[in-house]
Amino acid sequence: MTTAPDMETARTIARALVEGNVAACVSIGQPVLSIYRWQGAIEETSEIPLQIKTSAARYQQVEAAIKAAHPYDVPEIIAVSAQAGLPIYLNWVRDVTAPSSHA
Repeated sequence: MTTAPDMETARTIARALVEGNVAACVSIGQPVLSIYRWQGAIEETSEIPLQIKTSAARYQQVEAAIKAAHPYDVPEIIAVSAQAGLPIYLNWVRDVTAPSSHA
């Protein structure tokens, strides 16, 4: 998961991940209001959430791609392991993100 400051950045990140075959799919959500502490101050910012579907084997490449395209000094990048899921869907994610995949 990550967030972007605007829709243009969200689309740039999503397309880079999918076109680079490091993510099978990126779902871009509706803007959310994030309230957080940054450099000693409480901030409020509208952000766009992204849910990235990838394999554990591709995590490092996903992280690197987000960091390369993201304008934040410290972008939110959180990996959540799927404990269960529809096997055919999970297989699709693994197949699309396989290093030799050209899907």
